[in-house]
Amino acid sequence: MTKYLMFQGTSSHVGKSILTTALCRIFYREGRRVAPFKAQNMALNSFVTADGLEMGRAQVAQAEAANLAPRVEMNPVLLKPTGNATSQVIINGRAVGVMSAAAYHQGYSLKAFDAVKAALKKLSAEFDTIIIEGAGSPAEVNLKANDIVNMRVAKFLNAPVILVADIDRGGALASLVGTLELLDDDERDLVKGLVINKFRGDVNLLLPAVDFLEKKTSKPVLGTVPFIEKLGIDDEDSVSLDDKTLVPSPQSLVPIKIAVIRLGKLSNFTDFDSLAGEADVNLFYATNPDELDAADVIILPGSKNTSEDLINLRGNHFAEKILQRAKDGAAIVGICGGFQMLGEKIFDPLQTESNHTELDGLKLLPIETTFNAEKFTRQVTLAEVDFNFLGSRITSKNLDGYEIHSGISSGQGIVVSGQGNIFGTYIHGIFDNDDFRRKFLNAVRVNKNLPPLESTCNVRAEKQKNYERLAKTVRESLNMDLLNKIMG
Repeated sequence: MTKYLMFQGTSSHVGKSILTTALCRIFYREGRRVAPFKAQNMALNSFVTADGLEMGRAQVAQAEAANLAPRVEMNPVLLKPTGNATSQVIINGRAVGVMSAAAYHQGYSLKAFDAVKAALKKLSAEFDTIIIEGAGSPAEVNLKANDIVNMRVAKFLNAPVILVADIDRGGALASLVGTLELLDDDERDLVKGLVINKFRGDVNLLLPAVDFLEKKTSKPVLGTVPFIEKLGIDDEDSVSLDDKTLVPSPQSLVPIKIAVIRLGKLSNFTDFDSLAGEADVNLFYATNPDELDAADVIILPGSKNTSEDLINLRGNHFAEKILQRAKDGAAIVGICGGFQMLGEKIFDPLQTESNHTELDGLKLLPIETTFNAEKFTRQVTLAEVDFNFLGSRITSKNLDGYEIHSGISSGQGIVVSGQGNIFGTYIHGIFDNDDFRRKFLNAVRVNKNLPPLESTCNVRAEKQKNYERLAKTVRESLNMDLLNKIMG
């Protein structure tokens, strides 16, 4: 019989994803057949499975922690915001249309729950343990009637719920007490314990608060999980970007400074985590065009709405600054939507992204892009790349990644400018390839009269170390005997 455990939170970004990841690794190490699950994600950070289906990035990390290949049953519903209170709705890995928030929550979400139930049935037949992640808060009374990701899932499975609060942001005790107070009686009964997450300092100083919580709520506190510095596990929520926007000071001794432009519809920001993990890189997210002056490399990332973000780049003077830096010889890189923006033209005859049927690109790469109704989602491998960049030759083989984009461009693979300081590609995750990433960074180093470095970072191996570190920390922080008793 399958055992279930569900993490719900007092709000978004309290650590539900990370605790689910930790439990997946803990139970995998115990020899259980464990799988993660989240009924519905709302995120622009997504992934493509081996069979070309799109799912939320957080469940990919959780699957890796459980030593599983990601599969769409782990996240059957994905909402990707497109702007103006609308989202692209993806069911079982395929886009079914764009809907307003009102249309989805007031009519479609309960239909989408059929996909949720089917996915749970399939996973339950294959795994003995399923760790489930909720979304936001179960006490959002305005959304509760049609919510398909929190208590509706818990009730469907009769799954025990652990309620999580983030003490680092403050107000954790009030959030836990208030959330429980706003739940219906049957929902409150499903909450079997509380977890205080992201605690800094001496945990003994928190004991009076723990005693208060247990007496006030009649729920056991399963533990206090410390704040884990440099966790190194993929984030799902763009809220995490707020911690990554700091521009390096002129006195910074880190030699390579990389600016990722924080687009309004930025997607797949985890593309650049492997760059940020290199010791000789200071990577930041630019919110002001003048911040690009500090960068050796400027990256235009993926976008859920390329046309709108391109228009905004011109309106907020980023485009002007990018063109200036490109003329000065700075390195410019475009990934997916950013790749499209670097081209000559963007055609949108069906007005899929805006009311503009034609837009001028930044004209830094010799490509044109035409949007259509079809969405491309696939894993890809570049057998070999060989091109000149910043005066250095970059050669690398078997580059793995994935594509998620609407539209077809006249250039594929990696497209390089005639001046050799600009390139673009549709491939998400290209910098996760260790050999390519180091050769790219060494080209930047040589361009700055710095010696090249040998590659010392293995992204996949580092991820595994991080899963183990997370699991060890959480295992030591929680009352695992009580947790197992709660799960039956």
